[in-house]
Order: sequence, then C-alpha cells, then structure tokens
Amino acid sequence: MSRSNLVELAKRRGYFFQSAGAYGGVSGFYTYGPQGATLKDNVEDAWRERFGVQEGHREIDAPTVMPEAVFEASGHLDTFDDMLVACPECGASHRADHLIEDNTDIEEAESFAPEEIADLVAEHDIQCPNCGTELAGEPVEEFNLMFETNIGPGDASTGYLRPETAQGIFVEFPQLAEYARNQLPFGITQIGKAYRNEISPRNSLVRTREFTQAELEHFVDPNEDEPLIERVADVELTLYPAEKQAESEETEYVTRTVREAVDEGLVHEWVAYYLGVGKQWYESIGVDMDRFRFRQHLSGELAHYAADCWDAEGEIDGDWYELAGFAYRSDYDLSKHDEYSDDDFTVFKQYDESKVVERATVDPDMSYLGPEFGGGAADVAAELELLAERDRAAFEDEAVTVSVDGEEHEIPTEKTGFAVEEVKETGEQIMPHVIEPSIGVDRAVYTVLVHAYSEDEVEGEQRTRLALDPGVAPTFVGVFPLMDKDGMGELARELTDELRAEGLAATYDDSGNIGRRYRRQDEVGTPFCVTVDYDSLEDSEGQRASERPSGDEPRGYTVTLRERDSTEQVRVPVDDLPDLLADLREGETTFSELDAPAAEQ
Repeated sequence: MSRSNLVELAKRRGYFFQSAGAYGGVSGFYTYGPQGATLKDNVEDAWRERFGVQEGHREIDAPTVMPEAVFEASGHLDTFDDMLVACPECGASHRADHLIEDNTDIEEAESFAPEEIADLVAEHDIQCPNCGTELAGEPVEEFNLMFETNIGPGDASTGYLRPETAQGIFVEFPQLAEYARNQLPFGITQIGKAYRNEISPRNSLVRTREFTQAELEHFVDPNEDEPLIERVADVELTLYPAEKQAESEETEYVTRTVREAVDEGLVHEWVAYYLGVGKQWYESIGVDMDRFRFRQHLSGELAHYAADCWDAEGEIDGDWYELAGFAYRSDYDLSKHDEYSDDDFTVFKQYDESKVVERATVDPDMSYLGPEFGGGAADVAAELELLAERDRAAFEDEAVTVSVDGEEHEIPTEKTGFAVEEVKETGEQIMPHVIEPSIGVDRAVYTVLVHAYSEDEVEGEQRTRLALDPGVAPTFVGVFPLMDKDGMGELARELTDELRAEGLAATYDDSGNIGRRYRRQDEVGTPFCVTVDYDSLEDSEGQRASERPSGDEPRGYTVTLRERDSTEQVRVPVDDLPDLLADLREGETTFSELDAPAAEQ
C-alpha cells in the first residue's frame, strides 16, 4: 500500500483532507469529512468506554487556552522544544532530528543534543529537502512548540493554546480531589484538542499542528496503591526496552505477559497495567497486532515530566510511529503547581488508627531576627522551620546555620525556639503520583485506516477494501434494492429507516449495478450489505410485499446479507435482521456462524 493511495481514498470517500484547500491549504491542519468524523467519534467513544467507564474514571472538559503561569509552572515554557535548522538559501525551516532519521540509519535522533545533531548534519552531508543546499555549519536551535496568544484586549495577559490536555486536569486537581472525596486512587480523563506549532508537519494525520488527545491522569498513593494486575495479567506485550535499543543495531524485542514484565522488573507495575489495557484497546479498534509494539523512551528523549515512558507504536510502510505514550509522571506536575500557585495540591490521607509521633518545631525569637536580618527575617525563620523538619541534629550545637538566597547565616540555637514535641497524628498530607496513558486520536484513526487498507481481486475486478472493525466503522450496513422497480426500492428505503431507528448506521444506495454498489461500500469500509430482491418480494407461499403484515407481526420475507471481507452471502429473515446486525456489531456472533453462504450475485 502506498500512502498516496490512502490519502487519495480518504479525500474521495470523505475521511480526511487538508484544510482550507480553496486558499492553497494550510500545512498541519486537516478536516475530517463525514466518514472520518464518524470514525473518529467511534474511536473516541471506544476509548471512553475502555479507559473511562470500565476503569471507573471520570471525565472533564477544560479550556484549550490557558494563562502563561500554568506553563511556567509545568515547565513547557522552558523545555517544550524541538530542534530547528534553517536553510540559508531558501529560508525553509526543518526539524533537524527528522532530517537525521530520514537520511541515516539513526532511528531516535530526538534523544540527541542539538550539538550532536549539528555534527551529524555535517558528517552526513545533509542537504535542504527543498532546494538541495548543504546544511553543514548551520546552527541547530531549540524552537518552542506552543502557540502564543493574548487573553483579553488592551493590557492583555499572555496565554497559550495548550500543547497537551493534561495541564487542564492538573491545575484543577484541588477541586477534582474534592469531587473524589479526597480518596486515592482516582482517575480523570479528557478528550480534546491540543496544539503544537510543528516545525515540519508531515505524513498526513501523523504529525499535525492541531490534533485530538485522549488522556487519563490516574492519581495514586505511591506507597500503598497497586493496580489490579490480574485484570490484564495474561495480555502478551511486545516490548522494545531501552537497553535493547542501545545494545544492538538489530531490532530485538522482548515478549512478556503483563505479569511477567512486572515480576521481572521490566516495566513499572502501573505502567505495565495500562500497557495491557492499551493493547486490548488498540486491538479492539482494528490495529494490526503484527505491526504494533511498545518502545521504552531512551533517557535523552524522556519528557521533562516523565520518570519513565513507553510509547505504543504502529508500523506504516516499514516505519514506526508513536501512537500513544504511557508515562509515569511521579509527582512532578502536582508538586510544580503546588509550588507556583496559591492552592494546595496534596490530599489528606486518614490513618486507620491515630498515632503519637515526635515532631521537631521552631518558634524563632523575632525580636532577635528582626533587628539582625531586617526584611530577610521571615525568610530566615522559614529556613529554620524547614531545617528542623529534615535535620534535628543541626540544632544540637550552640548555633545553627541556614542559607537564604545563597548567603549563609548563623543564628544562636537559643534564639530559634527549637523543641521536640509529642503530637497525635490522625493522618498525613500525600502528594499523589500520576500515571498517564496519553493517546493520539488522529494517529489512532490514521493507523486503523492504514492497517485496514488492502487491494484484491473479486470476480476478475480490482477491489479496494477498508477492513474496518464493525465496532468503529462509520457506516455499518448498506441497504440496496436489487433494482429500483417493482417495489424493491420502497421496501429497501423502509428497511433503511427501520435499521437507523434501531441505532444502526445504515446507508441507502440504488445507484449503478449491484456489483458496483458492493465495491463502493467495500472501499468505504462498510462491514455488511443487505439486498432486497425478488425473493424478498415473494415468500415461499407467493405472498407479495404489498400484502405483508403491518405492525409487529412477522413479515415473512428474507433478504441477502453480504459480508465485506469474504464477500460471502446468506439469506436471513428480515424480522431477525436488526438483532442479528446488532450482535455482529458487538461481536456476540460472527458471520461464519450464520447459515452456509449462498452464491454471490
């Protein structure tokens, strides 16, 4: 399969196409057509069901524009960069690590430092893809990917389009924890748009400037909470650990069940749990498991917030693309917002039984600190309090030393009011850790389409087929009259309305011969087709369709049900059709379990 074939089909059949084509198009922005928008909705609904409903998590919807302070605290202002190299001749900007990957055997150039990338550009004589100018010696600079905007007119405050949906969850943690009654663990999901000003958008929906993320932030007590591994213990994972990437030029995978991966210490238990959930989900929406793996991030490519991360990757035309990240974010995000904001990002955890503990305290003599340190007295007092918490022994001598803004100060111990007291504690403040499965919805949609695409031959004719899973296919059943005459068209239109009323995505088509209509639905990915023919009009006793019973009484005629992938057909009673199609969609039965196929028309 060539990518150009899929992109052409996607545009022609209403899956996706580049936006603003009337004005020349805008790189990195795509519009979903009627089929694509429905497929995307179905993928999102499947994600909600698996990562939200089945796991007992709740969903929110936060704004896509957030104030600068949020991203200063999160670290995105300082560290959310890609490497850029500009052509001195034509002025085109390129993502430098992608140039390395495209022109060498190096696979994960993102993990290299800008200086190393610059050396590789020179070493491999890499040229500008646009005009062929040598790029050796050109600076490789870090480029922040966030879109900046203003919030309000006049003296507007600076804001940014969110580069991930996660921060909308983290900044609202104090309120969300109240909704969860401050009981850990709990999870919050969100599906929404995110924006990154990509240097070089490419490969259709794979790398865009506006995209949809489906993210889960699961807040846990790192000392007590454990995942229910048994739910996914036997799910087999294809793993590509960091050490295997470093050891050999050949790709060498490690195949383990979730249980084995945890027991052997290959993957953190919480991350391993969601790798199992993730594999089940990707398989359920139609991703080919023979072209799917989990790759661990190398140390140099870890995001600033991640203690560990594994990417779900899908193979497309021999190249591997990130589909999702499964990150252990530890307490990075909550501790940062706790530090920068005016709110408390901890959770009070009640002990089963209260306990008496010794606690070191200070009560500084401000009549001494004030004259001695002036405006810095409060900072000195705060440092004394912190020192008492972490190092009681520091107060055993006649004087204690603290550092404020890099300057050391010595205070007589008797002026600190240091004491050790017994106090009764009923609980403690916990800074939760976070496990984050972050799914790229657009990349999931694209991968599903790529893995579903095939070309074959049926009855001597070339056929293009999208073997979409019935659970996500945008159109589930096509309904045709064999010919629009003798009442067959009327009957088929009535049947289409009935199937829609039963919640089945049905389309009516009477254009062209029946074979052409089958091929059209095969190409758009419709799993099943129903044909109303002369046998439908007349049952075994000669009853005409115009004499069929009304209301809920059995109608006594049959239709032809055709399956997309095999092209096989069976004859089924029309009265059984809605329930039968619903069972096929939900996977409760398969087409092969139906009656022996009839000859294809």
